[in-house]
Amino acid sequence: QVQLVESGGGSVQAGGSLRLSCVASGFSVSADSMGWFRQASGQEREGVARFGRPGGTTYYADSVKGRFTISQDNAKNTVYLQMNSLKPEDTAMYYCARVYLMTWKPKPDRWGQGTQVTVSS
Repeated sequence: QVQLVESGGGSVQAGGSLRLSCVASGFSVSADSMGWFRQASGQEREGVARFGRPGGTTYYADSVKGRFTISQDNAKNTVYLQMNSLKPEDTAMYYCARVYLMTWKPKPDRWGQGTQVTVSS
C-alpha cells in the first residue's frame, strides 16, 4: 500500500528557508517519478517541483524556479524539497506524490496529511 508522510513545514519570515521531507512506503522512489505540490487556502492544488523520470531531470513551476530544489535519497526512500528565499505567497499546505512519467499529473494514490508552510512578511 502506497503511503506518503510529509514533514518539515513551519512558520518562517520572508527570505528564510525550510527543507521538507516525504518518506515513502509501499513502493520505491527510485522506480517512480516524484513531485511536490501545494495548496493555498481557497485555491486549487498546484505542482511546484517534480522529476521527469525517477531521480532524473527536474522541473519547477515558474513561481519557485531558482528558489526551490527537489532531491531524493533512494536509500532512505525519501524525497526532499529545499525551499530558499521564501515569500509570503509560498504559504500553503505542501504534499508529495507519485506522478506519471514526464507529467505533472499525480497518480491516484491517497494524499498524505501534508505539511504546512507559513511565510510572514
